[in-house]
Amino acid sequence: MSAVATDHDRPRTRVKERAEEQASAMDDTQQAAIRMLANDLHRLNQSVMKAVESGVSVELVRSARHHGGNGNWGDLLIPVVLKSGD
Repeated sequence: MSAVATDHDRPRTRVKERAEEQASAMDDTQQAAIRMLANDLHRLNQSVMKAVESGVSVELVRSARHHGGNGNWGDLLIPVVLKSGD
């Protein structure tokens, strides 16, 4: 029988807190973008944990780097998923 992790057992990633700390010196538009990114990352982390609990291993790998044309860039990710025993 497999054990299911409870919210108490799950790792705290502090995505939202870290994003807020880093966004404090940014303008309103940048802060809104960072808040949206933090929310999406939080949901992604929850989905990764759910997938792992279902019996697969998940690795997020950079598939490309997006350049904004003004020196800013961001990594784009794809999942690599392995079923138990692979």
